[in-house]
This record gives sequence, C-alpha cells and structure tokens, in this order.
Amino acid sequence: MAEQKTNSNAAFKEAVCIDAGRIYDSCSDKDCLEDLQVYFTESEQAKINRALTVKAKSVEVLNVFLEVEPIPFNRGFYSVDMTFYFQVNLSAYYTPVSTADTVTGLAFFSKKVILYGSEGNVKVFSSEVPVIGGTTTDNPRAVVQVVSPIVLHSRLAENCECESPCCINFPECVQKCFCGNFVEPTGKKVLITLGLFTIVQLERRVQMLVPAYDFCIPGKECVTTTDDPCEIFKHIKFPTSEFFPPRLDENENMGVCSCGCG
Repeated sequence: MAEQKTNSNAAFKEAVCIDAGRIYDSCSDKDCLEDLQVYFTESEQAKINRALTVKAKSVEVLNVFLEVEPIPFNRGFYSVDMTFYFQVNLSAYYTPVSTADTVTGLAFFSKKVILYGSEGNVKVFSSEVPVIGGTTTDNPRAVVQVVSPIVLHSRLAENCECESPCCINFPECVQKCFCGNFVEPTGKKVLITLGLFTIVQLERRVQMLVPAYDFCIPGKECVTTTDDPCEIFKHIKFPTSEFFPPRLDENENMGVCSCGCG
C-alpha cells in the first residue's frame, strides 16, 4: 500500500458526507470443534480404508456461508447462521514403517450467533448492480473474520459397512476444489478436533458526516519495473535473518514459546 502524506497540524476545512459501513454489533468467539467428521471423494476414501493411522498436516478455511434473519418479537436483533467449510490435509500410514500418503478431505461446522443490527426498511438501487430491481438492504450485512484453524487431534474410527458408497452434495464452489464426488465413509472414517477463532460483525451502509482536512497525496514515487531479472535481484535485501536463527532471548522478546509447544 502506498504511503500517504498526512499533516497532523492541518487545519479543518469542511465537513463531508460519506457512505460507509457502520458496525452496529460484533462478537469474538473461540470454539473447540471436537470430533468433526472428514468427508472424502471415492478415491481418497479408499486410501483411508487401507490406512493404519492418520495424522492431520494442515487445515484451511475454504469458505464460510452466511445467512442473516431477523429475530421475531425482538426488533433490531438478527441471527447470523454460519457454515464453515475446511479443507483437511492428512498423512495416511499403511504400515508402521511405510511412507505417508497424502490424503485431502472436507469437513464442515455450523454455528449461530445473535447480534444487534438496528432497523432498516429501504431498498437501494444502484448502477453498479446489473440486475433489474437493484438490491434490498432490509437486513444488515454480516461479516465473519477467521484465522487458520489449529489442529488439536485427529484419529481413525471404525464405520458401519454400507453396500455401496452414498454420494454427498456440498456447495458447488466448495465441491470444485476437489477431484471427484464425495461419498459416505465405508469401513473407516476420520475425526478431527480443531481450535477456531472468529469475529462476527453486523454492519449497515449509512451516511456519516466526517471532518475533512485535505486530500490524501501519495508520499513516494512509483518505481518503474524492468525486464532485467538481475536488475530486480540487486534491489532485494540480503536475507541475513534466514541464515542466522534467532537466539533464545530474541524468541522471548518476540513472544515465541521456547519450550517446544509452538
């Protein structure tokens, strides 16, 4: 992001009206998601059925689906229904001394929170909306922020045998991240436990009057790029810290746990 010139002593010039998203209510949460079932495509499920043990390598949030609904008889309050979809990367071991096989699956989790979102009963029509009828803003807009989940535990569990694997449907935007169709587990299933940190907000577009001091003028010139890769390489700083690991006292100053607990 380009650096902006600001002058703390600049004189107040005028009050301007801006259209911005005002946050009416928000909450933070820390969830321990215990024994979430991981779903696999047919080819990946076959690997799980042969596995002796599994170990979770990483978990990534693929998408979060949000629905906002007003609470009956409690004006101004809304329920925010969230469904999180996680891509789970596992290492499957077929024998105690075998090389691990990488397996990728999908897990999901749903939760609901209630927040205050004020009241609104207007429709906004904008040239930026290409559909007829514009967009309605009766309900506030929900926003969820989430960091990468922490894997706390993973394990194999026996599952009841089915005559044939049953297909499971997930949202298309999630399904296309995987090759093949998801099926109900046969033989064995994988359960994982995750630690999840989230912040949920309800906001509305409002017109606000704010003081204006001056325009934001970039504080540096743009650097012209060159096609010469060696010329670009000359401007990259030498990564000294990559060659010299930090000392114990430096780790403590940076708030890094030095006892091996990550």
